[in-house]
Amino acid sequence: MTDASSAHSQTLSRGIRILEVLADARTPLTIDALSATLGLHRSVTYRLLRTLEDHRLVVRDGTGRIALGSRLAALAAGVSHDLQAAALPELTAIANELGMTCFLTVLDGDEIVTLVSVEPRHTMGSIAQRPGTRHPVGVGAPGKAIASRLPASQWPDALDDDHRAELAVVREQGWASSHDEVITGLRAIAAPLAAHGSPASALAVVYVSSSRPETEIAARLIEGAATIASSV
Repeated sequence: MTDASSAHSQTLSRGIRILEVLADARTPLTIDALSATLGLHRSVTYRLLRTLEDHRLVVRDGTGRIALGSRLAALAAGVSHDLQAAALPELTAIANELGMTCFLTVLDGDEIVTLVSVEPRHTMGSIAQRPGTRHPVGVGAPGKAIASRLPASQWPDALDDDHRAELAVVREQGWASSHDEVITGLRAIAAPLAAHGSPASALAVVYVSSSRPETEIAARLIEGAATIASSV
């Protein structure tokens, strides 16, 4: 009998790691840089990239550096499609009303991943929250908002006592906030979103500073989350 560890495809795993490295880099990389990060020989990396190129999952720029391909956007659009479609109008409305980047996150294993985001239309210097951005559950406003709706048994073992106590408060008030937890200098507020048939999720905004009280921002997110949930 073949166990799970020996049955997985090493080639597929390496190809997925290339996509993950490119996503984390946020900028095109050379084959040598990819090889060094992955710990693979350049020729192995090259063969993997050729296959990914054939499927339009990666592309080369004018200097030969590698970047994620547009085909990934089409694939990502299929993830929780109904939830994304229902959320987009509300994300846009909140972003423009509050002048903050508004985004939707979902639970993926023990991490929170940004599914879709919208930057405000008429605000200078808005903060980009890229789809695919990840951070641990229980940390950062959206991570707390989602964790507050999970049984404590599903919280990460590494979550300290202070964060565990905070989650009880978040569960009671119905929203979460954070400052300097995921990215230094940034604030975030989030409200859990419970949509039928969708993964655990949260609606959130990220910003540097605002004259609006946190309670006012949170109230708008709670309203938006309810609107989205009723539309899915």
